[in-house]
Amino acid sequence: MTTVEESIDVAVPVSTAYNQWTQFESFPQFMGGVESISQTSETGSHWVTNIGGVERVFDTEITEQHPDERVAWKSTDGTSHAGVVTFHRLGDAETRVSVQLDWDPETFIEKLGSVVGADDRQVKSDLKRFKAFIESQGAETGAWRGNVDAPPTSAAAPATSTSTLAAAPEADPAMDDPESGGPRAGL
Repeated sequence: MTTVEESIDVAVPVSTAYNQWTQFESFPQFMGGVESISQTSETGSHWVTNIGGVERVFDTEITEQHPDERVAWKSTDGTSHAGVVTFHRLGDAETRVSVQLDWDPETFIEKLGSVVGADDRQVKSDLKRFKAFIESQGAETGAWRGNVDAPPTSAAAPATSTSTLAAAPEADPAMDDPESGGPRAGL
């Protein structure tokens, strides 16, 4: 399993950054290799990617989503991957967007790319394009402010879970930001 973690600060309010991130169909405008995404339900989407000449078609499901805080997902077929994007208010018009992506490279080229850091560079580049996109727009192109609670964890769940994503931390009232309704970023 390969894990990529990258962050970027964008000069828009936390709600603007979050709202834009919920507009999956806009991802091809700033994500390299993403050819198309179509929303199949409130929490499902269908992806077509072409990275390094390798086309992938797969579906994803949102596993947790909280407005102005986080969007987490996992693949439901095709390429095995999962991820989470978190949003941290830095100021009235500044937000830190953090991405964690876990995936299983399948081909030799994908494995080699993972070893030499191509995944990290791709996510960093995508975040830079997201920053340019949202800052040039000045406003989100749409929003979905629904709440999706993480599936309950059971004591009976097997200890050999394949997911390495961190669970959402417990809310700290000292970190609440009453102006945006979201968390404050720890600086």
